[in-house]
Amino acid sequence: MNLSTEDWLSQLEQELKNNILGFWMKHTIDEQHGGFVGEIDNQLNTAPGAEKSLVLNARILWTFASAYRFYGHAEYLTIAERAYAYLLEHFTDEVNGGWFWMVDINGKPTQPKKQIYGQAFVIYALAEFYHATGRQEALDEAVKLFHLVEKYGYDPLYKGYVEALSRDWQMTDELSLSDKDMNEKKSMNTHLHVLEAYTGLCRVWKSEELRAKLAELIETMLSHIIDDEGRHFHLFFDEQWNVKSDHVSYGHDIEGSWLLVEAAETLGDEALLHRVQQTAISMAEAVLAEGIDRDGGIWNEAGPDGLLNKDKDWWPQAEAVVGFYNAYQLTGDARFQSAAQASWAFIAQYLVDPKFGEWYWAVDEQLRPLADAPKVSAWKCPYHNSRACFEMIERLSFITKGN
Repeated sequence: MNLSTEDWLSQLEQELKNNILGFWMKHTIDEQHGGFVGEIDNQLNTAPGAEKSLVLNARILWTFASAYRFYGHAEYLTIAERAYAYLLEHFTDEVNGGWFWMVDINGKPTQPKKQIYGQAFVIYALAEFYHATGRQEALDEAVKLFHLVEKYGYDPLYKGYVEALSRDWQMTDELSLSDKDMNEKKSMNTHLHVLEAYTGLCRVWKSEELRAKLAELIETMLSHIIDDEGRHFHLFFDEQWNVKSDHVSYGHDIEGSWLLVEAAETLGDEALLHRVQQTAISMAEAVLAEGIDRDGGIWNEAGPDGLLNKDKDWWPQAEAVVGFYNAYQLTGDARFQSAAQASWAFIAQYLVDPKFGEWYWAVDEQLRPLADAPKVSAWKCPYHNSRACFEMIERLSFITKGN
């Protein structure tokens, strides 16, 4: 595949506006209970009584705030405001502060624990909503939550952040994000998304305290979360950073490679940025060498004995487009540009749903969509695929403007 910059930009904008944002505006509004539907299958059937997750709702807010900031269309602002209002009304813990992990269909908390991953996505979304609209109350909420995460979620002894706390911010044994995750004190995934959230907040809130925490978090990821060869993330840890897993997540590796660069660029520390760039290139090299199939798709995870399954989920493909293109921008190496375009071609051919819209959760080894995987759920959100489009439109537009 060898797309021209103009053709690629056209495809990205059409996919973003018509297939991704259009789907979420048309199919996910919950007119009966408020907010957004918690689960929809591949045939657009709504799951009766589905709970509503903090992650889904925060990611909808981030997506449509970004869309409004990009394009200024009132219809995108309407969706962002709906998500913002629902989050404030139903997910905010008015007694203890912070945000509930899960509510029922009527907006009552069912899992009131304070998952730091979830708090991070709220910070990320609120900062973007402020960036798009200038709503001071959204920034105030983001800053307040930043201080709560630092007060209760930060580990002052070993650094980094714990996975989860109880409703009133006390230690809990219920740490894992989902039934697929280990019940350990610390994880790569939570730290990656705290990094992402603090980067977004740093763009709109000029705070030396925040800058110091973001710099420390980058250092923590370089020293503890990335392996000694600088090629892969370790996934789970105890509180002292002893590694508790032996799997590799290719999607997180390629996603983290560009998010680390974005964080260091936002800080503006040239020495740190140089270190991060070298690590990002090394991680992209590793994914290119180990994690890509002949069809251009990226595998999910591998263990010591090889691939753990041969499905290809939607979100690693989205992150591969940006991660490989970021590596191309850093190196000028055409292999990375080709890998980014191959990832985009794989998405267009196999993951985009031509009948109902949006993307399938995954395709199997025979490249068939997983029939029973949801189109919308607590984890199937518009953030990975829309963000890939936003990022690539921005990066490619920079080229077409002659910069």
